[in-house]
Amino acid sequence: MKKKAPVTDRPVISFIAENLGPDRVSLFISGTEGARDVATLKELRITTVVNCALNLDINYADTITHAPAPGKAAAGYAPIKAYKVGLIDGPGNPSDMLLGAYFILESALDQTLPERASYPNRARGNVLVHCRAGRSRSVALAALYLHLNKPEIYPDLSDAISHVRVARELHPDEWFETPKQPLVEAAEHAARSVRRLRKA
Repeated sequence: MKKKAPVTDRPVISFIAENLGPDRVSLFISGTEGARDVATLKELRITTVVNCALNLDINYADTITHAPAPGKAAAGYAPIKAYKVGLIDGPGNPSDMLLGAYFILESALDQTLPERASYPNRARGNVLVHCRAGRSRSVALAALYLHLNKPEIYPDLSDAISHVRVARELHPDEWFETPKQPLVEAAEHAARSVRRLRKA
């Protein structure tokens, strides 16, 4: 019978690292509850959210520019910038999908928005990475980013994963699947791919 980790408490939102990207911002991780708490995101100066999870959609829009209509969803602007990666928590992701997630996170930290009316929220602040529970997909992506961008602190991917587990306050009984092994393997593949691209 497959081993299953116990369900343990963890913070709603966890601080993971600071001084990241060109603006030297902080990185946070959460599950669904933290990601949908817009008031707390504002308190933490989180202006950008990267959603790692498939089948988890959070509606941040607070200015509706297109009203709902039969067969059509509402659309509009949100107080934060939201990016979406549809990762599966376990096997089933294409081999380069976490690599794509890495580039989305890296781009979210680097992207500069133009001063146009269609980009009303141009503030550059902290970044939240989240998935459904904030313990596997988010850990894999955050660890991958730290390993590749802070190699002097996290020379191996395992060093970054260990740091994120502790910062996220995940119980040691969960560590064997935080992140799940297919995501660890995907992160290792992504790290190799990024290093090859940087050498090219």
